[in-house]
Amino acid sequence: MHSSADIERILKLSPVMPVVVIDDPVIAPDLARALVRGGLRVIEVTLRTPSALAAIEAIAHAVPEISVGAGTVLSVEDLRAAANAGATFAISPGATPVLLEAGVHAPIPYLPAVASASELMLGLAHGYHCFKFFPAVPAGGTAMLKSFAGPFPQARFCPTGGITQETLGTFLKLDNVLCAGGSWLSPAEALAARDWARIEALAARAAASRT
Repeated sequence: MHSSADIERILKLSPVMPVVVIDDPVIAPDLARALVRGGLRVIEVTLRTPSALAAIEAIAHAVPEISVGAGTVLSVEDLRAAANAGATFAISPGATPVLLEAGVHAPIPYLPAVASASELMLGLAHGYHCFKFFPAVPAGGTAMLKSFAGPFPQARFCPTGGITQETLGTFLKLDNVLCAGGSWLSPAEALAARDWARIEALAARAAASRT
């Protein structure tokens, strides 16, 4: 069992958490190394492809200087599989009572997601204080996060969904935002071309966003 401080420590590693979809696990370590060279120390590999768990395992073994997490965790089985693959944390796009309960006792830190005050209250009642805010922009963006701050001063967030490099700063300046998630750091065409220099440059710009 882990403490809630564990996930908070991970969310503070970098101002941006790259959210990546990997079809070929062979390229996963190169992608992770490009992000590290750009100054980022965390990556979320979504469980949206058959290769995701293999990609997590490859990064965990080959690039220990980055904290690799599993995203799109939809079930307790996903949570266990992520931990077994070597993920250091797990993230969901939402939450269920079963996952909230399992996450408290999971072998790796778990970050549930919320999009409303009621969902946030449920997570807090289970002992969580860090949450993914998803989908961030459609669910109200910075205005919603500011609204959460009043009644829920203890809650901290990783907003993800619809955020770009251009809008990143407006999220990071909020006191209740620890980092932001984004998929713009690993464009599909850059992955297909193995353009690690471009990904490194995108990572470097994101890493410099919180000064």
